[in-house]
Amino acid sequence: MSLRIGQIAPNFKADTTNGPIDFHEFIGTSWVFFFSHPADFTPVCTTEMGRTSQLDAEFKKRNVKSVGLSTDTVDEHNKWIADVNDTQHTTLQFPIIADPDLKISRLYEMIHPSESETAAVRSVFIIDPDKKIRLTMTYPVAVGRNFDEILRVIDALQTGDKASIATPADWRPGDKVIIPPSISNE
Repeated sequence: MSLRIGQIAPNFKADTTNGPIDFHEFIGTSWVFFFSHPADFTPVCTTEMGRTSQLDAEFKKRNVKSVGLSTDTVDEHNKWIADVNDTQHTTLQFPIIADPDLKISRLYEMIHPSESETAAVRSVFIIDPDKKIRLTMTYPVAVGRNFDEILRVIDALQTGDKASIATPADWRPGDKVIIPPSISNE
């Protein structure tokens, strides 16, 4: 199964650092920033977890819940969270999914054999309150995510949904937008 923009995000149940999760129940009426990382206790992943935690207020302002995933166990995640909090000067509170059997990583096509047979690549899924996949991004293992771009895309998607507009290259909130020809002038 190939995941595409506009499809319903596959549901799953899993253990997380915040207890069991049913993904669709977790989404509820929120947007979701669902992201994977290759492994706990690695430098790039540690900075990404820290940055996600530091941006918690920005995500909440946009009605976005964050949830991470790796193929490590809940116990490993919990030990790592202490390290993330210490080194990144934050208090990580969002759930991190444990996927040691790779079921969710395979379901969401996060295993790329050219990178690793047993670790998820850096995937991003932005999922809307209707549980539809609105954006996917995949980063190589050695490259950290650009969180300004993730927030910008969420802003663009939400603005487009509210006003039936499109956003041009490099758009930021407050910039001019594009009114598609399908929108009436009246």
